[in-house]
This record gives sequence, C-alpha cells and structure tokens, in this order.
Amino acid sequence: MSAGSVSKVDLVLSLKGKALLNLELKRHLAPKTVGVIIRSLPLEGNAHMMGVSIAFMDTNLNAGGEKLRTQFKKGDVGFMASNSSICFFFEDVSPAKSMTLIGKITSNLDAVKEVKPGDIFSIIQAGT
Repeated sequence: MSAGSVSKVDLVLSLKGKALLNLELKRHLAPKTVGVIIRSLPLEGNAHMMGVSIAFMDTNLNAGGEKLRTQFKKGDVGFMASNSSICFFFEDVSPAKSMTLIGKITSNLDAVKEVKPGDIFSIIQAGT
C-alpha cells in the first residue's frame, strides 16, 4: 500500500513488451471488489478491446457488482462482474453494461490505445 493512505493502493499495469502504466485502486470506491483484487495479485490476462474506448483484461476474480455505474471518465478503471474483467477507459464513455469504478490510471494512459489482439496485461503491486 502507498505510504500515508489506507484507501489508495498503488499498482503497476504492464502491457507486456510495450508499456508500463501506474494505476491506483481506491478502496473507498468499492471496498469488497478492491479487496478481492489486491488479495489476488499478481494478475495476468489477455488484453481485449470493447469498442474504441475501452481496453480490458480477463480475470478469474469472483466479485459481484458494487456501487454500479454507467458513466466513466478518461483514465478510470472499472470491474465488470458479468465477465470478471478489469476495464481501462481511455475516453469518457457510457458503456452498455454497468460496472464498478475501482480506480484510475495515473500515468502513460495513451499506451492503452495500442492494445492489439494477443497482447497480455499484468497487474502487480508497485515496488515489487
């Protein structure tokens, strides 16, 4: 966990062989979902695109929807319970499915736009 905060958890999102992004999950947004993710680290999954503004990674996480919403801003990170995916938004968007807001990408957001079929996302705790 980051120093001085019990709510914010600093992570590194890797688009294998292409880019590293800083990511922070915020417990106060969805305490149960963020807890499940943190306890499951490190995570790795295939990268996919949903339309032209959302990249996502497959996971096997078992977490339900929490504080669901349908409006997301550029840089937001969400969890879609229906298919256990972690979603990365690189434009303001209103997806067709409700998701749980869990955090934000804090650096190098434009790298997510370079996702191609076959790419691999991984998430690890910062500093490991």
